[in-house]
Amino acid sequence: MAIAFTFPGQGSQAVGMGKALADAFPSARTVFGEVDSALGQKLSRLMWEGPEAELTLTENAQPALMAVSMAVIRVLDAEHGITVANTASFVAGHSLGEYSALAAAGTFALADAARLLRTRGKAMQSATPVGIGAMAALLGLDFAAAAAVAAEAAQGDVCQAANDNSDGQVVVSGHKAAVERALEIAKAKGAKRAILLPVSAPFHCALMQPAADVMAEALAGVAMHAPVVPVVANVGA
Repeated sequence: MAIAFTFPGQGSQAVGMGKALADAFPSARTVFGEVDSALGQKLSRLMWEGPEAELTLTENAQPALMAVSMAVIRVLDAEHGITVANTASFVAGHSLGEYSALAAAGTFALADAARLLRTRGKAMQSATPVGIGAMAALLGLDFAAAAAVAAEAAQGDVCQAANDNSDGQVVVSGHKAAVERALEIAKAKGAKRAILLPVSAPFHCALMQPAADVMAEALAGVAMHAPVVPVVANVGA
């Protein structure tokens, strides 16, 4: 039987994340300490105490989610001898979770992954200032229908079907006004639900091109190793 280790993306962060792990397991505390040191910031305090608005900022949420994912990986190893190498057939991650998957598979060192995600978060936020962009999940529409909704909502702004998450769940991304229009259009076209996501920037759309350019340069300066198991990339999943 094939076993996959999968890692979450933004929107799953919450104040208190990782605290129970840190309280219970020294190996988890070590991960949070390593990430704090790599960033020169007590990110762990922000994760555990908030405020939520600051944690939600993408420059904080991205390394925070990776840190919790890696804490789980370290605990599984330390407490049960379960590792990615000896257990997983492959790894995958949703959006930023791809970085967590690569770190878990040994491609990135933990400290490098934390710094890359801080750079990624800042670049993504700088590409579109807070309040300018948004993302929304459309439930009950297939990708083609969601893309049509986004195109109708754009009206000169950017609004694109960005994440084909599953049958009947597609995320649209772009300028906030256009995404809000997409919510109403989607409901009128029969979407079961259409909800804004708790993110601070419009990821996975054309507004992120400046961030892609920053990350190309950042990745060129980081040591990367062959993963210990195959990594399923977002672009081809």
